[in-house]
Amino acid sequence: MTTTPIRIGLADDQPLFSAGLKMILRSQTDMDLVGEAVNGAAAVELVRATSPDVLLMDIRMPVMDGITATRTILEKSKGTATKIIVLTTIQHDEAVVRAIQAGAAGFLTKDTTPDFLLAAIRTVHSGHSVIAPAITNELLRDYTTPSSGNDAALADLSGRERDVFLLTAKGLGNAEIAASLVLSEATLKSHVGSILAKLKLKNRIQLVAFAYENNVLN
Repeated sequence: MTTTPIRIGLADDQPLFSAGLKMILRSQTDMDLVGEAVNGAAAVELVRATSPDVLLMDIRMPVMDGITATRTILEKSKGTATKIIVLTTIQHDEAVVRAIQAGAAGFLTKDTTPDFLLAAIRTVHSGHSVIAPAITNELLRDYTTPSSGNDAALADLSGRERDVFLLTAKGLGNAEIAASLVLSEATLKSHVGSILAKLKLKNRIQLVAFAYENNVLN
């Protein structure tokens, strides 16, 4: 049985880097490069015209930066949104935090290996994030200005959902959370889905950002 290739868009203004990425993507039988853009505004139009499954988005581009483009794309999306992986030259980058807050599914540094890039695309396409929890927490701790303690931020969650939220925000994986709360992984995933819906968040790394912004981890 054949599977539908992952449809990929590329937004980057560096010709040499883009050429390398295109060669890597076109070498994969399960991926299809559907279009490219050289600035954020063109990236927004690319998504509107082609609806790629995954968009590789450079953070710093002319006309419109990748963060603004990410926010614009995800705010306009209806139904199943294009999943965005932002690209940056340095890992510890305040812009990465803003991209996460805008709804990016993860980030990659531009010196990542081809194998890791391809694995990240497949991971994001399957519905997961590509960013290590420890790195997420470090970035958000350093670059997020939290509000004063805000228990009201979690008022819509049930007691069990609040427990799941806090453990997820601390960077625990599904297996660890399920074991800690004596839940099946299927039940845990159901809780996470409900939490994201209630808090109007797009993914788990946005959940971590929400926790830091609302100062609910203390």
